[in-house]
Amino acid sequence: MAGYVPPFRDIRFVLSNVVDLPGLAALEAYRHADPDTCFGLIDEAGRFLAEVFGPLNTIGDRFGSVLRPDGTVETPPGFREAYRRYVDSGWGAVPFAPEFGGGGFPWVVAVVIQEILTSANMAFSLCPLLNQGAIDMLTRYGTAQQQATYLENMIAGTWTGTMNLTEPEAGSDVGALRTRAVPAPDGSWLLTGQKIFITFGDHDLCDNIIHLVLARVPDAPPGTKGISCFIVPKFLVNADGSLGERNDVRCVSIEHKLGIHASPTCVMSYGDNGAAVGYLVGEANAGMRYMFHMMNVARLSVGLEGLSISERAYQAALAYAQQRRQGRAIGAPATESSLIVAHPDVRRMLLTMKAEIEAMRALLYTNAAAMDRARHHPDADERQASQELVELLTPVCKGWCTDLGVAITSLAVQVHGGMGYVEETGVAQHYRDSRIAPIYEGTNGIQAIDLVLRKLPQRGGGVVKDYLGEMDALAAYLANADADADVAANANPDADAADANANAGGAVLALIGDRLAAGVDVLRQATDWLLDRVATEPNDALAGATPYLAMFGLVTGGWLLARSALAAHRLLAGGGGGGGGDAGFLAQKIATARFYCQELLPEAVGLLPAVTAGAALLYAVDLEASPAG
Repeated sequence: MAGYVPPFRDIRFVLSNVVDLPGLAALEAYRHADPDTCFGLIDEAGRFLAEVFGPLNTIGDRFGSVLRPDGTVETPPGFREAYRRYVDSGWGAVPFAPEFGGGGFPWVVAVVIQEILTSANMAFSLCPLLNQGAIDMLTRYGTAQQQATYLENMIAGTWTGTMNLTEPEAGSDVGALRTRAVPAPDGSWLLTGQKIFITFGDHDLCDNIIHLVLARVPDAPPGTKGISCFIVPKFLVNADGSLGERNDVRCVSIEHKLGIHASPTCVMSYGDNGAAVGYLVGEANAGMRYMFHMMNVARLSVGLEGLSISERAYQAALAYAQQRRQGRAIGAPATESSLIVAHPDVRRMLLTMKAEIEAMRALLYTNAAAMDRARHHPDADERQASQELVELLTPVCKGWCTDLGVAITSLAVQVHGGMGYVEETGVAQHYRDSRIAPIYEGTNGIQAIDLVLRKLPQRGGGVVKDYLGEMDALAAYLANADADADVAANANPDADAADANANAGGAVLALIGDRLAAGVDVLRQATDWLLDRVATEPNDALAGATPYLAMFGLVTGGWLLARSALAAHRLLAGGGGGGGGDAGFLAQKIATARFYCQELLPEAVGLLPAVTAGAALLYAVDLEASPAG
């Protein structure tokens, strides 16, 4: 069973050459976070997380979390000790406000650390993931007193946070929830109700759990307009900050799941012995707006799960292919079997995994960096443009990356052959663990609906049209790269070898540009069709939403890998360095981008008929009838 090694070179390359970490470090809020400091932080975090949490991944899957008779949850062996080391090292505090004990680093740096943690141990990573979303919400919407009471301990990790939305009869339809909150004489609120699917709703890792709970107040309007958000701690907090009595909130069961066994998915009951004490966040009936902010942060993190689990599965598949001998490759000696990595079909699977992983990483980091600019850029127009990009890309990050996570972990099983279907090799766990991510934080169908109905029409379609224009511009530039003196080794124009390499590389860039242009063209056709149908026949738009999200992600991946190829080409022409890597590494970046754009990106054309088919055919078959006739 192969261990996990953080892909530091790939991470550095994307941060330096795709998302412009040096540019982020120039913002006033991040003056202390220069690239060298960030890279040092990431290297140290990566070594720690892989060493401490990687070995616990299999243990957590085998033992799972267990509900005790007293309604508390026991995590698997080793988890408490590992979490204590995590807290003592301060890794959960990296991106948060210094005034509450945080490190104040860019969100994109926190996303990198989260990627590594999730690759090392996806089930464990869900606890810090939910905590960071709760911290972010209270930082934005909590009162000064609430922030003083909760944030320092949550940022330190001595307390953790949860998100409580889902109820037994109100799944994704949050507006149908029934949990109630009534005012108490002391200004607090008393909550009664039940929530399901609450990740780390109870556990033994820390001293207190701060639940953020959606509920209805008296006379609230129906639907999502009548939802409020409350802080409901497991243990009440005294005025001096010490822990008081146990609140009336209990885990009554934990789910038996396909994967992520170490992560307790809890049924939480509020008010079984009277009422759970809660504290209103912000204004009454505004909770859905607050929670959507938390959910959007979480959606990026869930998309990251698709990347992380894919990276670990890819590393396992690659290691197996480099060791397993079977069959004889063309041209190999007749007296010996070949390593399976020599067979074209195995190489195709591995390269597909590698290319899609690199595309996901570039997309997720791009979105995280846009979050940083939306919060801290000094220019209001730049902040607005960055926020528009975040809103456009978030459903794609969540939907496309988690769908790829399932597909890539499945390929990892396939590379292993029959051994992949055996639990001892470890890849079956990755496949099982990956399957929850397309469901988390709004199913991927909901992400597609959000993209088509809400995000495409932003600014009258101007946001997506600007985005397509940016991709078009790169495609056009690359299509002429073999004749462009600026691309052809302009950093070293007198060196014949450099000129020759640059000219050859320019031809590859031109091919990438041609394929990208074709992908952008079909994405524009689909976008225009959907924008028309959103206004005139919304059911047609809904019918095409899921294949459109897949197309959008596929073309965006091509665009970002094309940018990577161009950056690698320029670094090669200039002798490497600057976060680029050695010549062999840079050449591999170009080759991977070519594979993606030449062999994977053309699938976008095949998605167009599904996007534009309309809804009529979906209702032509009687799916309401009994299968028995």
